[in-house]
Amino acid sequence: MVDISYLKKRADALTVFRPLREDEVFSAFYRYLSEPTADSYADFVERLYEQNGGHWSRYLKKICFFSDNVLVRTVSRGVVPSDCLFDAFEKDAESLQLFADLTTEDLAPEEAFSARFFTEPTAIAKDYRERLVHIGKHGYGIFAEFGFFRLDGERIVPVRTPDRVRLSDLVDYERERKAVVDNTLALLGGLPAANVLLTGDAGTGKSSTIKAVANEYFSEGLRLVELKKSELHVLPKVLETLANNPLKFVLFVDDLSFSSDDDDFNALKAVLEGSVSARTKNVVIYATGNRRHVVKEKFSDRDGDEVHKNDAMQELLSLSDRFGLQVSFFKPNKASYLNIVKKIADDARLTYDEQDLFARAERFALSRGGRSARLARQFIDSLIAMEGI
Repeated sequence: MVDISYLKKRADALTVFRPLREDEVFSAFYRYLSEPTADSYADFVERLYEQNGGHWSRYLKKICFFSDNVLVRTVSRGVVPSDCLFDAFEKDAESLQLFADLTTEDLAPEEAFSARFFTEPTAIAKDYRERLVHIGKHGYGIFAEFGFFRLDGERIVPVRTPDRVRLSDLVDYERERKAVVDNTLALLGGLPAANVLLTGDAGTGKSSTIKAVANEYFSEGLRLVELKKSELHVLPKVLETLANNPLKFVLFVDDLSFSSDDDDFNALKAVLEGSVSARTKNVVIYATGNRRHVVKEKFSDRDGDEVHKNDAMQELLSLSDRFGLQVSFFKPNKASYLNIVKKIADDARLTYDEQDLFARAERFALSRGGRSARLARQFIDSLIAMEGI
């Protein structure tokens, strides 16, 4: 067994990685170093089991990589760390490597009946330096661990069970998706990228395209933050939060539409026009809507006593034109619809007679008012659920 009091001193001296003590497992490890009893050891190991089945060195390396600390924030701002800061990192990394190399035999108070955990070779300092060099792809904090986010008030919080759809899952609409992918690659490459409006018929894959792109390029540093239309007034705060982040972000607004007197209209308009306070180089807006003109115009809007009411109407109706790129998705024709059905059925590894499958898929679509990619998915799901083929 190692000298627990020495390990405790090393843990007390953590500086750059001091935020690790807020982690549930590491804090239990620290409590054991403070009071090395069978009970505190068991509590540490139980929490480790809960997180990853008991792989200590793997877990410690992960929370180091995801740590939101002063060093990674400094590097993310493009600032070269001071010698003092980097020296503190080196000392911390040495301590963390010492912790990561611990085995059950080293740590357990009573090896004969203490629960075991796993340890594997790791190189914390070396691997962490590599992440700092490529921080624009890895990120830090919650943005290193998760790919999809939403708002909780003004806070950005992770979506822990996101839609895992990939580009390879989608069928047809290659031209439309290519436009979105190319724009996203420009963003990731540090080139000017447009805000994108995806319009067209319901169920044609507009939202799925955006989510699939976010999943596809996670490893390249892309993250998605979904905003409800009612949250658009928080846009300036969101942009301020993300402005100095080394990653690239898509702000996703689904089913975008406004009434002419909507308070959220001006918040979005300011961002789309690239006002000084709103413009950031690492964020774009991808929005979907079933209408090209995202402002719902009423006949009463054409009346009234405003002197320049024609200018006001043009202001409302041209919001969609402020998106740098517009991509239209239309309902598939019969051949495209059946191609989508076949792809989904093949992905599900169904055994079927193609002629019978197509006939039933067509009847399914017509009974629901028309063809769409969403209906193709629903049709195959219905077959799996009801017939088990």
